[in-house]
Amino acid sequence: MPLVLSEFRLNLLAKYLCFAFPAIGIVLIWGYGGILSLGQGIFFGLGSYMMAMYLKLESTTSDSSAQALSEFFGSSLPDFMVWNSVDALPWWWEPFHYFWFTLPAMIILPAFIAFVLAYLNFRKRVGGVYFSIITLALAAIMSIVIIGRQGVTGGVNGITDFKTFFGISFEAQGVRTGLYFVTVALLLVALVVGRFIIGSRLGKILVAIRDREDRVRFSGYDPAMFKGFIFAVAAVLSSVGGALFTLQIGLASPSLVGIVPSIEMVIYAAVGGRLSLIGAVYGAILVGAGKTFFSENFVEYWLYFIGGLFMLVVIFLPEGLASLLDKLTGNKNARAGAPE
Repeated sequence: MPLVLSEFRLNLLAKYLCFAFPAIGIVLIWGYGGILSLGQGIFFGLGSYMMAMYLKLESTTSDSSAQALSEFFGSSLPDFMVWNSVDALPWWWEPFHYFWFTLPAMIILPAFIAFVLAYLNFRKRVGGVYFSIITLALAAIMSIVIIGRQGVTGGVNGITDFKTFFGISFEAQGVRTGLYFVTVALLLVALVVGRFIIGSRLGKILVAIRDREDRVRFSGYDPAMFKGFIFAVAAVLSSVGGALFTLQIGLASPSLVGIVPSIEMVIYAAVGGRLSLIGAVYGAILVGAGKTFFSENFVEYWLYFIGGLFMLVVIFLPEGLASLLDKLTGNKNARAGAPE
């Protein structure tokens, strides 16, 4: 793609691919686990903000303009903290000076939160639409908290203005292309992990839980443990996507965390096909490209076009575009809940 797309369009494609990570997670938890989460933006935002905190601290200590600002105000804090009269760097920001902490944190923290949240709910037999409402409410709460704590989160403006990554300027030639290839490589890893889970015994148990949870419980398994685990896997995928998004776009914002982006992630999976891992990828690309095309050409009505696209797919292709490809290729059993 770098050979046929401009740097701007390549950056947009990389942005769409970042949203494919949570879409793959939604295929795992919704399509195979029967868990409809409307709050994957929570974990996408966690990854995004943790990466942003590391990048912001690195830029604050290495960028010449940030250093000049620090000397002028007599503070070594990130600029948005200076504007908000914050006196000292919050203790929970301190570890993000180090990438060796940031990287595992982006994996462990979302996984822990997701597992505890899911296990406690499913242990109490809270599932279905009630779990969807809980995740939706948490996404809204997280967005409100981020906006309300402007001094330490950047508020509605988010955290922006990153200069370097590992000392390499984002403006240097070839950096954006390199980040695109990193995103593609990690997306392939995510697809392989998802394919491995679906094809394993875990995947078969998840399908059994989705179809007849009571029978699985009577067989001696703990459905809450399995559902909690797969929900944690989906959370990690969302977090990785969020971190890559911040690297690609240079932004961590509450607009990535709330209700709207969380529902959009479900739309990506629904359009591509909730039983297809690769469908989640081209669902994210198709919807993302559609948003760009319609917003560029129909500024006032582009949201209606996106809504219409979603309704058409749901009405005429309830299993997403993947089912259409199955019909065209004669593959009749790929969406029966069996591995692709």
